[in-house]
Amino acid sequence: MSQSDIQRINTTQVMSSVTIFNQVAYLSGQVPQDTALDIEGQTRDVLSTIDQLLAAANSDKSRLLSVQLFLKNLSDFPKVNAIWMEWLDGLATPARATIQADLVNPDWLIEIAVIAAQK
Repeated sequence: MSQSDIQRINTTQVMSSVTIFNQVAYLSGQVPQDTALDIEGQTRDVLSTIDQLLAAANSDKSRLLSVQLFLKNLSDFPKVNAIWMEWLDGLATPARATIQADLVNPDWLIEIAVIAAQK
C-alpha cells in the first residue's frame, strides 16, 4: 500500500473534506455554511453538504456505515433526530453517536462526520 492508494477531495493544508481508502469514504466534520439559520436549517444545510460530498466520493446516504453528530445544545436532539429520519427516508440506519460539544465557531449548532462505503 502507498499514498497513491488514498484519494483525497477538497484538500487544504489542514485537512481534506473526504479521504477514500479501500472503498470507504471518510468525511471530515461538516458544519453549516449559513450560521444565521436555526438548528433545523443548519442541520439541513449540513446534510445537503454531506449528500454532495458523498456523491463526489461515489457513495450516497444509503451506504453510510458510521455517523458522529456533534450538537452544541443537547436540547436540540429531538429536532435533529426528526430531520435525520426525514433525510434517511426509510434507508438502513448506520452506527451513530451523538455528542454534546463546544464547536470551534460559537455560531455552529451542529457538526456531522460520516463514514460510508463506496458504490
